[in-house]
Amino acid sequence: MFYFSIILASFIINGRCQQTDGGKAPRILLNDGNTIPAIGLGTFLGFDEHGQKKVEPREIEIPVTWALNAGYRLIDTAYIYGNQDQIGVAIRKSDVPRENIFIVTKLDMHDQRNVISALKKSLHQLNTPYVDLFLIHFPIAFKPNSEEFDVIDYLDTWKDMEEAKRQGLAKSIGISNFNISQIERLLAHSEVKPAVLQVEVNLNFAQNKLIKFAKDNGITVMAYSPFGSLFSNSSIPPPPRVHDPLLNSLAEKYRKTVPQIVLRYLTQRGVVPIPKSTHKDRIEKNVDIFDFELSPDEMDMLSNFNKDYRLVWPSFWQDHPYYPFEKKSKPDPNPFHAD
Repeated sequence: MFYFSIILASFIINGRCQQTDGGKAPRILLNDGNTIPAIGLGTFLGFDEHGQKKVEPREIEIPVTWALNAGYRLIDTAYIYGNQDQIGVAIRKSDVPRENIFIVTKLDMHDQRNVISALKKSLHQLNTPYVDLFLIHFPIAFKPNSEEFDVIDYLDTWKDMEEAKRQGLAKSIGISNFNISQIERLLAHSEVKPAVLQVEVNLNFAQNKLIKFAKDNGITVMAYSPFGSLFSNSSIPPPPRVHDPLLNSLAEKYRKTVPQIVLRYLTQRGVVPIPKSTHKDRIEKNVDIFDFELSPDEMDMLSNFNKDYRLVWPSFWQDHPYYPFEKKSKPDPNPFHAD
């Protein structure tokens, strides 16, 4: 018993737990005692010149199937993505037991007055009695079936998130796209601490201050847009690009791809990246990053790419009182160009 206690304490101190779900990623211990895989699959298709991309039949179901077969055990979605039904189909068809799959979904910004019913709607689409993690997608709210702002205190929304956890509809609850002052206010007025904060993190946008704050408060950080400007065709975002000499030298040294180097860098920072792809070979490679380790000097070199450059910057919402990001003097009409 004493030996087991020492091992368990070691896992808690290191913030990681042994993998017992059949996947490739180790699990990280959350502040509520649950565990989360150290990498996941993002499923948002992004935007094009017409707005949010439409999800075609099986367009997400097939990649999720590939991901589960490749050893992913975390699947990230949201009601607004319009793909929860396809994810539910992929999970039902999978040979992976439901209890081994960590499903993340997010509260729609139009439903912050109806948290429990909104979550039940997502559960119906996913065909599961619970999700492993339920996030407030943004502190910003809109009126139902409208693009008109609704001013709802996120503290009130959080009370209903806590109720969702109490009812067992969500094993863990958390937040997405909140800033430090908003999280401080939430921590001061909540019964249940957020287990996870999901924000943009990549080589261009290291989020050093926010990640340190989250770590100091026992909150695990998930990283969307983990590749940053790696594959950008625009000259506007700062480097690196996929052909960067340093990244390629590291890829050659470890016999990995440049995206694998970037993902390994993030996981070694203690961040849970959720790279998105609909290509089988990329999905399989992205999760294959736990058989090597970057040195401290290499981590420092990669950290020098940081320019605090935010790719996902919805500045046309900046007049909302709970807008979480820096304001622009001239709001961008299409802030999701790089996501």
